[in-house]
Amino acid sequence: MEPSTRSIRARSASSHRPHMSTERVVFEVDGDSVVGRLFLPEGAGPHPAIVIDGPMTSVKEQASGNYARALAARGFVTLAIDHRFFGESGGRARQYESPPKKIEDLHRALDVLAARPEVDATRLAVVGVCAGAGYAASVVAGDARVKAFGAVAGFFHDAAQQRAWMGESYDRALAEAHDARRRFEQTGEVITIPAVGREGPVAMPLAEAFEYYGTPRGAVPSYVNALAVMSRADTLPYDAMSAAPRIRVPTLVVHSDHALAPKLAQKFIASLGGPVDVCWVESKGQIDFYDDPARIEPACDRLAAFFTDCT
Repeated sequence: MEPSTRSIRARSASSHRPHMSTERVVFEVDGDSVVGRLFLPEGAGPHPAIVIDGPMTSVKEQASGNYARALAARGFVTLAIDHRFFGESGGRARQYESPPKKIEDLHRALDVLAARPEVDATRLAVVGVCAGAGYAASVVAGDARVKAFGAVAGFFHDAAQQRAWMGESYDRALAEAHDARRRFEQTGEVITIPAVGREGPVAMPLAEAFEYYGTPRGAVPSYVNALAVMSRADTLPYDAMSAAPRIRVPTLVVHSDHALAPKLAQKFIASLGGPVDVCWVESKGQIDFYDDPARIEPACDRLAAFFTDCT
């Protein structure tokens, strides 16, 4: 599908932003607590609202919280969460990265937003950053309440491409994941590897990922530098691409040639079943989309204008 030519009336970035309040919210999914941070803009509602999902292993004080705060400053009620098994939220095994579980969490987060008196439940949107965009794609494809979708530096999981990238190591990694799951089910032991690191087996081998999660720049107190090995039984076969043709709502994709997997982003864009606007920008890499105001502010200007037009 060719990108829409509809113009986007982006609000220019400004040093003056409206005041907002924040609230800790707790809800349950399958008996486990999910802890979120709700951002409420000033002014009479009801307001349009956005659930925001973040990168792999991340917590709400990192990228998703940065976007939640920035979009609340532009008049949206926003919700960033710690998924089950991460941060302040409950659930075992800890550090278990499961796309199906995260998708369940996001559907429930939409329930929570829709029930708030400050929210116009007819004007709900979802934003995903990095892996969160790939997970959010399945939510948007399957939840009729979502009226618009924004993907920032999205990593759009492609199961066939993942197998091709890994080659012979794919089946071995999958077998190790299943073994780790059996170990957990039988003994309660959670086998982990570092999420990031300078050497050795790590979940995210990018040097810039370590510079964020492995240093005070992004390693907030609630973040744990670990991935449960059993996660790969869920992450390796997950396929965000299959959701793209089922996404009928307007979608804005913000990406860069230097962000993660731009060819997958282009494939996702071409596969979408509804109108799409593309904002291709310059970046140092992937991680500056997580915390650099020079990336976040213009992205949120575009998202805010886009959602205002579409919801």
